[in-house]
Amino acid sequence: MSLHAVSFQQISRILDLTDALGINREWVEIPLSPESPGIVRKLPNGKLEIIVDADQPFDAWLGTLDQQIRRVQAS
Repeated sequence: MSLHAVSFQQISRILDLTDALGINREWVEIPLSPESPGIVRKLPNGKLEIIVDADQPFDAWLGTLDQQIRRVQAS
């Protein structure tokens, strides 16, 4: 079943993870509309955009987010 909108609770869990990675919340953008596939990318202004995957179960996707963020930061 696809996700139609990112909830406040899901955003909080994403921000908990970015906090643990030492990323300032002011530098993170999380759109409320998920997409398929989800993506993590650095925007031209330097902010990190985290788009939740609409088709993957949220917990499974969240389990891969740390690696996705590290990959983007390394590039």
